[in-house]
Amino acid sequence: MQISSITLTQQNNSLNGMKNLYTEKLTKDEAKELKLVVEQNANAFTFQSVTAQSQTLSVDDQFTKDYEEFQTFLKDIGYTGKSIADLSKDEASALVAEDGIFGVSQTSQRMADFVINGANGDESLLRAGRDGVIQGYKDAEAMWGGELPEISQKSLDAALEKIDKAMYDLGYSILDQEA
Repeated sequence: MQISSITLTQQNNSLNGMKNLYTEKLTKDEAKELKLVVEQNANAFTFQSVTAQSQTLSVDDQFTKDYEEFQTFLKDIGYTGKSIADLSKDEASALVAEDGIFGVSQTSQRMADFVINGANGDESLLRAGRDGVIQGYKDAEAMWGGELPEISQKSLDAALEKIDKAMYDLGYSILDQEA
């Protein structure tokens, strides 16, 4: 299993000189492109977040296989504790406890914040980010080879709830308008 650092993608150079969303309107194509980028980024972030949870739950040799890449990812999300490969079972359990850095609360908050902050209040970007979170989870399941641990499902549900609440608070219908 390989974890790489999060790489934000951009489809082409048309948005490199990002328009000020407060003063300039995006064309329909630019909005569509931006929505796709947000969805892909949310997908990648969610995939890496739930994969980190899954790896933390099974303390064995898999941690040493991709040690440096995994340590980079951990630093990217703010984990500065003991090397995951060196954790005892109790220490690993503490990390995935409710108040642990890989617990449901903190993991779901990171996923939701990634989408909410990235969307900056834009409904279509919130929806695209939400879709990306769901797809990232599905991708993580495929890589895992089946259903992810319960903690990952709870994190997904909590992240989606936070995104839905943000949409509701902004006055957007939680129901997908295109469904």
